[in-house]
Amino acid sequence: MAGGGGSPLEALEEESQLGTVLPTRFEASSLKKRKWGFLFTGIVGGSLVAVYAVATPFIIPALRKICLPFVPATPKQIENVMTMLRCRRGSVVDIGSGDGRIVIAAAKEGFTAVGYELNPWLVWYSRYRAWQEGVHKSAKFYISDLWKVTFSGYTNVVIFGVPQMMPLLERKLELELGQDARVIACRFPFPCWIPAHVTGEGIDTVWAYDVGTFGGSRWRPGRVERSQLAART
Repeated sequence: MAGGGGSPLEALEEESQLGTVLPTRFEASSLKKRKWGFLFTGIVGGSLVAVYAVATPFIIPALRKICLPFVPATPKQIENVMTMLRCRRGSVVDIGSGDGRIVIAAAKEGFTAVGYELNPWLVWYSRYRAWQEGVHKSAKFYISDLWKVTFSGYTNVVIFGVPQMMPLLERKLELELGQDARVIACRFPFPCWIPAHVTGEGIDTVWAYDVGTFGGSRWRPGRVERSQLAART
């Protein structure tokens, strides 16, 4: 019989096959979308973890009552610090050493130099720079809070401080440093000490304080007692 569209049995089988193929393609598309969704979620999650890991060492110090922000020393500041270290002997310590510029410069001048820095990323970078400059044996860097370090073993102390921390640090160093020590302050002077030497101008100004000539502040009556009280609190 001519002109027929096929038997009912054949039409039923064709519909059955079509019904099987369509859901399979739909499921494959859905599976592909889910995979991309998981991949996107993983990338976003991994990025957030990476940002947190990198940012945390910078954020946590800023949450402290008195923080020491990282501001790289200028070439002129480094030059002025080295001028204040000229003819000096003994070790050098940089309190809040940042990216290690002062410590590395001091090591190049023949000093045994140490830097204390709370940010681990800056410490690791400083160690790499010291190795790159060939002074890693005489330039050491440690991850530490400056208030938990005793500086009695150092004869030259460098500090790039902020105004609110200088009075407390002044008292701490009075208790810990020996009579032959020199303290070199950059950007901000100490409030009570009388500097033995001053060089530079503006943000590059550097003050040098010799413990033996602190203008009498070291042994002023009641000075040590107040420092000891501050240290206990």
